[in-house]
Amino acid sequence: MATIAPLRAVFVPRTSALTNTSLLIGGTVFMSLMAQIAISVPGSPVPITGQTLGVLLIGSAYGASLGLATMVIYLALGVMGAPILAQGAHGFARLSGPTGGYLVGMLFASLAVGALANRRWDVSLKTSFSQMLLGEILVFVPGLVWLKVYTGQGWGWTLAAGLSPFVVGEIIKIGIAGTALPSVWALVRRVRS
Repeated sequence: MATIAPLRAVFVPRTSALTNTSLLIGGTVFMSLMAQIAISVPGSPVPITGQTLGVLLIGSAYGASLGLATMVIYLALGVMGAPILAQGAHGFARLSGPTGGYLVGMLFASLAVGALANRRWDVSLKTSFSQMLLGEILVFVPGLVWLKVYTGQGWGWTLAAGLSPFVVGEIIKIGIAGTALPSVWALVRRVRS
């Protein structure tokens, strides 16, 4: 399938340094707000947050390169001290701590989800759910591996603390992102016809 512009191109067809900067700032603010939707999980150093939903939406709407750039800027600002990571956290300790793998996984997810959006996987419900599931996997695999290495716990504890409490919420996030993008594309098609 040929590469086609992501949804962002419908609303911002001509890109410039100014429009890309505006989109980067908007995406970073969006991710910062999504990170503040956070619930601590008893017995786990990993909170439930809106970040994964944010990554799926930004990656898909912005495409691979702009989605990845947005996530890099978001994480860089958080590491440098801006209180924009989950629950207002900041600093390098967040990247090197127990949740660091999930944060790095968000980079992989934004790139992959964006690359699939560039190929219009976000247009159809059939492919959009697969696209979003892949994004979730790319967040959780490095997250779980790093959590296990960081804590020195076994896989049983790691899965219980770093995956099990999140399954229902992540399914809901896949459902939201997997239906939102095709719905917006359907609206765009109606408006254009």
